[in-house]
Amino acid sequence: SLLAATMAGLRVDFGLLLEPLGFIKVLEWIFSIFAFATCGGFQGETTLLISCKGVVNKTVTAAFAYPFRLNTVVFSAPDPKRCGGTWTDVYLVGNFSSSAQFFVTLAVLVFLYCIAALVVYIGYKHVYQQNSKFPLTDLAVTVITAFLWLVSTLAWAKALADIKMSTGASIIPGIESCKAPGTTCRFASVTSMGTLNVSVVFGLLNMVLWGGNVWFVYKDTNLHNQSNRISRSP
Repeated sequence: SLLAATMAGLRVDFGLLLEPLGFIKVLEWIFSIFAFATCGGFQGETTLLISCKGVVNKTVTAAFAYPFRLNTVVFSAPDPKRCGGTWTDVYLVGNFSSSAQFFVTLAVLVFLYCIAALVVYIGYKHVYQQNSKFPLTDLAVTVITAFLWLVSTLAWAKALADIKMSTGASIIPGIESCKAPGTTCRFASVTSMGTLNVSVVFGLLNMVLWGGNVWFVYKDTNLHNQSNRISRSP
């Protein structure tokens, strides 16, 4: 059977994890976890203090989270009478789901690929080395992934900067309900986005790891062997 044939070719060797190719892959696997966990697991809220008819310094909040479709997030009403009817539904501005989901999806796919690659490295290294297509495929995936980490991290960093603007004190001038006679709005707080800043850092670290790993994967391909033979020939 296929399972029996697969198990027959299995030769477990954890020593590869101490070599650059295996060790870097483990780091890539770990860093991908941190990347999607710090971004995809975020939850926060923006808080305003509202004073209007019959209400003094009432707290209203807008809770937001991944994937940061802020234009669907509405502030709670100051009171059941909505400030005597002068308070209408107030939404945050912006939809940053594409950049956030691109970043998190890439991290999840990298996580899964690293697991598959480590299984091959540890259990089927002899097959990997004997078939030239495996190292070449690994090289292509490594180059593409390094580029995607660059693109997704830059896109997510830009989106994060816009999210901070869309949830900070600068939102008050754009709230029409705050311009009603007798109504005042003050910005109170917004949840710290330190974990989102960390996610950008992990994105950059992943880009560096995958970019540096290109050389070690390249050394296992027949392209490197051919270049060595050419350089040694008279």
